[in-house]
Amino acid sequence: MPSPHPAARLKLVGAALLFSTGGAAIKATTLDGWQVASLRSGVAALAVFLLAPAARRGWSWRAPVVGVAYAATLVLFVTANKLTTSANTIFLQATAPLYMVVLSPWLLGERLRRDDFIVMAAVAVGLVLVLAGHDAPVATAPNPGRGNLLAALSGLTWALTVCGLRWVGADRPADDTTRAAAGSAVPAIVAGNVIAFGAALPFALPLSGATPTDWLVIGYLGVFQIGVAYLLVSSGLRRVTAIEASILLLVEPALNPFFAWLVHGEKPSGFAVAGGLVILGATTLRTWLESRNALAPAAMAP
Repeated sequence: MPSPHPAARLKLVGAALLFSTGGAAIKATTLDGWQVASLRSGVAALAVFLLAPAARRGWSWRAPVVGVAYAATLVLFVTANKLTTSANTIFLQATAPLYMVVLSPWLLGERLRRDDFIVMAAVAVGLVLVLAGHDAPVATAPNPGRGNLLAALSGLTWALTVCGLRWVGADRPADDTTRAAAGSAVPAIVAGNVIAFGAALPFALPLSGATPTDWLVIGYLGVFQIGVAYLLVSSGLRRVTAIEASILLLVEPALNPFFAWLVHGEKPSGFAVAGGLVILGATTLRTWLESRNALAPAAMAP
């Protein structure tokens, strides 16, 4: 059933829009990947800690554990964006469901269904298509091969992060497990950004070449593209179902390549577009299948 809370849906779409600007903004700086990764996460950690009350309570030893996987995702996403196209980066990170099928039974004890293998096969096809394209180096993507590898690794670390966020929220009482995780995950988000800031900082120094425009972009990335976006997600998840939220957040991978093209004229290869469509289609299919499986027991109840 559609959510009766349009404001919540708008918050999730707004968050997805902010997330989707990341690739174009990262490429707009003269800083290297390590510098952007460190500074962006440092600003984001401070922004989320100050703006989100949930960031100042509910801390446990689980938060920094999950934060390690999230920090790796943050650094890999930025460094990949500096080396390959935004389209390749976001599409390859969107292969996380492929890894989730492998990781969730092991880490969370979740049972696999036949539908999971269908999704895994589709995502694998999309992954092969994206990696099969031989993009020529350009100004905004000087080393596509290495960038694609880092982006593919970010899909794995993002899958670990999602498993971790489920784990963090598993012992929190709420009507919806994802909503519980949304609130309890905020400390993990802060921890991940702090870890990313510290881990990347030694490779980021010195910062003498940063321009005023660079600092403005870093401020935008930290405060809005991460901080405000996560606040909107946390707020929106309190009013909509997890399935609806997953669909609305697909705005991010759909628009990320568009903003890179609009700002930098960056054009992904035909293979990347085809692979991205397959991956997004598989992700949408997984969301629909989860919705169907969640409704089936309710329909059978007396």
